[in-house]
Formats: sequence, structure tokens, C-alpha cells
Amino acid sequence: MPDTGIVRLVELTKHFEGHTVLDQINLTVRKNEFLTLLGPSGCGKTTTLRLIAGFETPSGGKILFDGEDISQMPPYRRRVNTVFQRHALFPHMNVFENIAFGLQVKKTPAKEIRARVEKMLALVNLEGYGERSVEALSGGQQQRIAIARALVNEPEVLLLDEPLSALDLKLRRDMQVELKRIQKQVGSTFIFVTHDQEEALTMSDTVVVMNGGRIQQIGRPEDIYNEPRNPFVADFIGESNILPGRMVRDERVAFAGREFVCVDRGIGEDVPVDVVVRPEDVRIVEAEAGMLSGTVTTVTFKGVHYEMVVTADDGYEWLVQSTAMTPAGAAVGMTIGPNEIHVMKRVES
Repeated sequence: MPDTGIVRLVELTKHFEGHTVLDQINLTVRKNEFLTLLGPSGCGKTTTLRLIAGFETPSGGKILFDGEDISQMPPYRRRVNTVFQRHALFPHMNVFENIAFGLQVKKTPAKEIRARVEKMLALVNLEGYGERSVEALSGGQQQRIAIARALVNEPEVLLLDEPLSALDLKLRRDMQVELKRIQKQVGSTFIFVTHDQEEALTMSDTVVVMNGGRIQQIGRPEDIYNEPRNPFVADFIGESNILPGRMVRDERVAFAGREFVCVDRGIGEDVPVDVVVRPEDVRIVEAEAGMLSGTVTTVTFKGVHYEMVVTADDGYEWLVQSTAMTPAGAAVGMTIGPNEIHVMKRVES
């Protein structure tokens, strides 16, 4: 029996002032999954989140929650909560009161409120902070309080709209680990929005890459990175060398002026393709030992590796990443293994 998921988007469409922001997207979100909507600004990811939350109404299609159509249901009746980029804590309330607010609105008994708030403070590693002013907390602590406030109501789905984007890099990375830990511990479904590729790859069970109001690819982080479906995904997720080529036959592709052995099959014979080679998969060797040859034109130290641009004899500029530095001006060879070549059937625009 197919997994119907906790949230299903069916041909979901949204228009704003005659402009199509979402174009008939279909998506299934499984229970207890950490799913990330990833894409550049304006791709439709935040609109998708707002439609699930009920802050926007679809122009077409359906939003199903456990099989029930909630497309026209008001936000307060939906079994979801949202954490925004700006955590919007109440400055006149202390930490405990901020977390307890939603429970108090529901007239939850005081004893139960205290127990659930204390549980949430422990969950976000802020035990003993209940009486503190929220304005005395760091940005990361405030974001944890916002997450606790959302989770204390025990939503089946938590929606997170770029909640870490205002934090500095180190704190952001720490919070990525914390969010994943919290999600696993509470067993809720998280739908997370970000434009940060590293963040999506680090945290997610499933990544949904979006562009132009459409879903470009859905998959595990490893599959999205290693097996991009089209040039947009290949270029957006990490850095890539993307070259035009021709599929000669199964396991044989031509690009950069020569033929290479690859592992791709079933694309066809003499078919135009795009070829993706990740920078870390290009190995620099002695000039005479390479499959390709060229000259190192720039070298940049990136901390854990060097990033080099090698201008090949045909003029193509290869991006190469290696822990070993080759100086600018050096004549080099480049080798690429069959498993490092990813072939995509070209889609003419």
C-alpha cells in the first residue's frame, strides 16, 4: 500500500496578481520526516509553507492532512504550528510565560501547563531559564524559546520558515544539530524552508529543490547531491563543472573533446546530454598523465582545501578542489573516474 503521508499537496497552485508563484506542485510529506524546501528567493518555498499553515489560500489544487482536505480551513483549526525567521517573542513576558501562552489561551490546567513548559525547556536545553526575560537571551536562545513555544502545543507538523537565517555561522551550525536532535526526540514532522544548500543537506531526511514555482527534484540529500536531475539542481546544490556532451552508448560519453567511460545506462545512443563533474572529483596529475590537460590560472585557499581554476586546452575553465595545492601557472593533467561522471539527458528550453 503506498504511503499517503501526513501532508499531501495535490496540483497545488498559487497566483499573485496574475503571476504564477506555484505551478501545480505535487508533494507527499511522510509522518516523522524532516523535509526541507530548498531553493533561491522567489522559488515558491515560503508560499508553499504559508499555504500549508493556512496563511494563504490556494488558487487551485488541494492540501490534504491525514487525507482530509484542509485547503479552506482557517489556520487555528489546522494541526500545525509555525516558527518564523523573526521569532516574535512577547518582550513583556518572561521565558515561561512565552512558552505557556498558547496553552493558557486553550485554558489548559495550570499544573499541566507547568509540566509541559518544563518539559519543553529541558528539550531545548534551557532548564532553569523560565523566569528570565526573553530580551536578556542570545539570538540562539530566543530561537530555542520560539521552537519550544511552537512544540508545547504538540502539533503533528511543525513548519519552520528560515528560522536560523539571522544567526551567525557558528551558532547557526550549532542550531542545525539541535533542531535535528529535537525533531528526532519529539517524533514530529518538520517542514523546513531554507535557501542554504549546506543547511538542507545537513539536516534533512528529504530535500525538495524548487525553482520558478516548480519542484525540480525530490530525494535524500545524498541522491540530490550525487545524482542531480537537471543542470539547475547540479549548479544550485554545491559547485559543479557542467559541460555539453554526447552519449555515445551505454557507459560511454563524449565531452571536452574526448570520450570517457561512465556508469550511466539507458539514455540512448548519440544523444545530446549535459555532463556534471563535481570539483572534488577532478584529480590533478602530471601533464602527460592526464585525460585532459591545461594550466592552473587561479588558486584560492578555502581552509580545508584549495580551490583551483584550470583552463583546459579547449578553453573550458575547470573548477578543481583538492587538499594539495598546485601553483598558478603550472601545466597539469586532469583525470576523472567513471563513477565521478554524472550524465543528464539534455532538456531543450
